[in-house]
Amino acid sequence: MLLLHVLCYLEVALCAVALCVLIFRKQWSDYAALGCFLAVRIFSDSALVCLHSYASSHPSQRQALYYPYFYVYWASFAVESVLALIIVYSIFKLAMAPLKGLQALGMLVFKWAAGISVAVALGSAFTPNLKGLELLTTAISQLQRTQSILTLCLLLFVCFAIRPMGLSFSSRIFGVSLGLGIMATNDLVQSAWMLFNQNMHTAYSMINGLVFCVIVSTWTAYFALPEPKRRIIVLPTTSPFLRWNQISQALGDNPGFVAIGGVPPELFAPAELEVMRRASVKVNAPVAQFPVSALSEERLSASRAI
Repeated sequence: MLLLHVLCYLEVALCAVALCVLIFRKQWSDYAALGCFLAVRIFSDSALVCLHSYASSHPSQRQALYYPYFYVYWASFAVESVLALIIVYSIFKLAMAPLKGLQALGMLVFKWAAGISVAVALGSAFTPNLKGLELLTTAISQLQRTQSILTLCLLLFVCFAIRPMGLSFSSRIFGVSLGLGIMATNDLVQSAWMLFNQNMHTAYSMINGLVFCVIVSTWTAYFALPEPKRRIIVLPTTSPFLRWNQISQALGDNPGFVAIGGVPPELFAPAELEVMRRASVKVNAPVAQFPVSALSEERLSASRAI
């Protein structure tokens, strides 16, 4: 238990250091979701440590402190899962910044995939046997699993696209993605672990604390060290990235608009109305014709003169 308390204090300290380094390096605009994630983690861990310490020193108050501890833990867990999804979204946006067409298309696909996944995850938690707090914890756990799967998919994409996107393994985009991938893997393993080993909360809490400290230390190192400049992307004409980017940009252009019918006269200027009025008068004017009898007489006189 002493090691678990030390890990909690160490986790709070490392999150505070990582948040300070992120702000000092002026990276808040690009990694605001990560900064909010660290801030929520600092607040929740500090509150949980205070509640646990107070309950340990006042055994008679343990029952009364259970619900504050429960709601702080699960509320922060839900907020962190949502923030992790936003971090994944921002990382994808930064990684695809040079190719605006693919960026816009990929962000649209990501929004739909994330929305459907979250809806399915939350919907699967609503079963007849679950009620009250158990329903809440199940829904939040399903949301966390969905976020972990999407995070691992992002990490796989970043690993394959890191070179074509002009990035390197020293870039902060890769460092943040790597930390998220480790966290997602740890959370998925934790879900399977606790399903079959429900009496080993303390052991896995220590493992979880160690893993998170490693993740935050990795983020701190990536933000503290200078980031290599992003390479200029040079793609061959046969590159699928280039072709799909051109197609995405073409699909994203605003279409033209054509008036089909029923246009009121008020939409035209007075000069345009006058031009159209005169044109219609010319079209509808009768064509002058000679009388048939007069024309026959003229032709007859001409033939006689000859």
